[in-house]
Amino acid sequence: MKKEYAEYLLKKTKEDYNKIAENFTRSREFIPEDIRNLGEYTIPGEKVLDLGCGNGRFYKVLRDKKVDYFGIDFSEELIKIAKNDYQKAKFRVTNVLNLPFPNNFFDKVYSISVLHQIPSREFRLQSLKEARRVLKPEGLLILRVWNIFKRPNFYKLFFKYSILKIFLKSKLDFFDVFLPWKDSKGKIILERYYHCFSKKELKKIVRAAGFEIKEIWGSGLGKRSNIYLTAEK
Repeated sequence: MKKEYAEYLLKKTKEDYNKIAENFTRSREFIPEDIRNLGEYTIPGEKVLDLGCGNGRFYKVLRDKKVDYFGIDFSEELIKIAKNDYQKAKFRVTNVLNLPFPNNFFDKVYSISVLHQIPSREFRLQSLKEARRVLKPEGLLILRVWNIFKRPNFYKLFFKYSILKIFLKSKLDFFDVFLPWKDSKGKIILERYYHCFSKKELKKIVRAAGFEIKEIWGSGLGKRSNIYLTAEK
């Protein structure tokens, strides 16, 4: 993917989430068990970064541990909601490509359903390198991406965008798609960019960023199918 188009997609994604912030928050009030389980990697008192924190709901998983929680997102509207709902946490509007934190600052960095929405391998690798930079030595990255290959109706989208790419009708990379976001009445109001990871590709890019992978696994069925990975600096 050309850098100019990747930059356009980053801007589009930010605008998309600003547009759907309230609807997105209503759809994410419930915290699924798999996300709650990821909180087990953090121990009380640690300094934790939540990359692409959205409306800040992951803070609820960690607050009883009294961690020093930081949440960042590039959507001003989502951060506004997070600050209003969780006033004891630290939220900041910024992006995952250039983190405003010093080296070796965090004990744990979480990236929950974020990496697959970063366009181009170049930008995905940059975000992982930034996560590694701000982690303390032996700090842990805890990462989740959707396993879109096992989600319903994925192959229709994959076939559509593969054909468009083959016939030079798409600026996306292979394994990139746009997924529709629908309002409460089922009307499509926008389409969000996603990159479809396999376990093999995810391991490869995390290692390229300098991490040592500790474990990788998949779980869930249908709309809940995800790939998880933990990696050490």
